[in-house]
Amino acid sequence: MATQYSFAGTNAREIAASVERSVADGRLGPGTALPPVRRLAEDLGVSPGTVATAYKELRQRGIVVTRGRGGTVVAHVPAVGSRRPPRVPEGVVDLAGGHPDPALLPVLSPPSEVSPVQGSHRGSPRLPALEELSRAWFARDGVPDGSVTFSHGTLDCVSRLLSTELKPGDSVAVEDPGFHHLLDLVPALGLRMLPVTVDDEGMRPQELGRTLRAGARAVLCSPRGQSPRGGRFTAGRRAELLAVLEGFPDVLVVEDDHNSDISGVPLHSLTTGGLPRWAHVRTASKQLSVDLRWAAMACDPTTLARHDGRLLLTSGWVSHILQETAARLLADPSARVLIAGAERVYTERRTALVAALARHGIAAHAESGLNVWVPVRDESAVVNGLRTHGWWVAAGQRFRIGSPPAVRITSAALPEADAVRLAADFARVLGESEATYGG
Repeated sequence: MATQYSFAGTNAREIAASVERSVADGRLGPGTALPPVRRLAEDLGVSPGTVATAYKELRQRGIVVTRGRGGTVVAHVPAVGSRRPPRVPEGVVDLAGGHPDPALLPVLSPPSEVSPVQGSHRGSPRLPALEELSRAWFARDGVPDGSVTFSHGTLDCVSRLLSTELKPGDSVAVEDPGFHHLLDLVPALGLRMLPVTVDDEGMRPQELGRTLRAGARAVLCSPRGQSPRGGRFTAGRRAELLAVLEGFPDVLVVEDDHNSDISGVPLHSLTTGGLPRWAHVRTASKQLSVDLRWAAMACDPTTLARHDGRLLLTSGWVSHILQETAARLLADPSARVLIAGAERVYTERRTALVAALARHGIAAHAESGLNVWVPVRDESAVVNGLRTHGWWVAAGQRFRIGSPPAVRITSAALPEADAVRLAADFARVLGESEATYGG
């Protein structure tokens, strides 16, 4: 037995199970390095190939990741156990979660009565009224609405799409920096991530082309409100990306438009460019309710058939109670007024924080959405420093693969007066960290 790590096993399956147990019960935390293959093989009295096979299985299941010369380490959010987001310390303002302002969300109105049904809803999984509202929602922004379906949120939808389209070991082009839950999901499905650097206009075309030539079979991107950087596709960037994708007709392109009506910018969607394989997903959590686990997807007919075929075999359908609730909100004129007002407020708060930081010489990125991305030299120093001033922000590490360090600040519930105070504290912390760690 390997005493330092308490791993055991005489074959790859047993060794992988031993590592998994250590991760699940917390003995191995995120980022913990596993022993080199040859060392663990010697400790256990097995061949290096046996340990390498065990590590490969753990990678494919999203429990560990390999960082080249950095070795194999436990994933940031390993796909095992019941881990939860880090607890926000008491007495600080939470600007780390990426959540909307509750004061700008409509009140949910579930149906007061739900009549029993005969059998199940598998034969009619989508409420016609909500399907028509969803088609209108997409058509308003020019997204083709010929094939529309529902899921239990964006991550549920993307997971199903990738599971039906790709096999373990296939590659997916992802944004860097990108939405941390998607960056956790892809390796958990046994898929390889190929990072594509993003700027204020979204994915960079040259880098997307590089990943496609390297074998990416799917592309995950955000046309606006990109998390964490806030980028959005312009008309010019959309045209450049479509020109790159033209040479790869078999690649599935998935757009995550999670901010949609509250992003603060118009949509320039790749789906309007005649792509053979595509999906455009919109969730309700940011503009209707974080607890309304419903999303609508417009896509090509093949993608629809594959997605709904897998849905039919698993959960079967999205709860009609949820669908009825979503339909009521989408059709409610007062809710639409509230959403339009929320978009204005989010834009004002986002731009106010960027301007306040700029007055202290601090550059930030936030073209759309609910967050502000601030490049820094030392993430830990800034996060810990701001905590001492009463602010809780997110370290950029959880959003990055190879892009430079930064912190993400959720500006959604940050009034302008508080943005001014936060910017002053941010400048103070930067000065303190430079004095401590060098300029």
